[in-house]
Amino acid sequence: MKQQIAALLVKYPFLKWVTNRFVLVSLFFIIWLLFFDTYAFFDHRAINKEIEKLENNRDYYQSEIKSDSKNIKKMYRKEEVERYAREKYYMKRENEDIYIIDTDKEYPTNQPIN
Repeated sequence: MKQQIAALLVKYPFLKWVTNRFVLVSLFFIIWLLFFDTYAFFDHRAINKEIEKLENNRDYYQSEIKSDSKNIKKMYRKEEVERYAREKYYMKRENEDIYIIDTDKEYPTNQPIN
């Protein structure tokens, strides 16, 4: 039996490293950390992607809050309130007609113009 093992070690020298107990324990530890641990590498990647997505959402909403607060400050003027009501809610004055022209449906921008 020892002669067979010695013959294998002569034929395949990398088996000497692979059968070392420190290498085996280290391999077990690395595999455990990558796949089976509570804080496994692949779980961390998924969590980091989620964190990045949430941070992007936070940045977007903070910029929206800034623009909304600017709009709110504008709304203290009567003219701005009237302009906003006309644009967003299509309100009108008495004896006035409003015509809504939707140019996106008539002339799509993604098609080339001849």
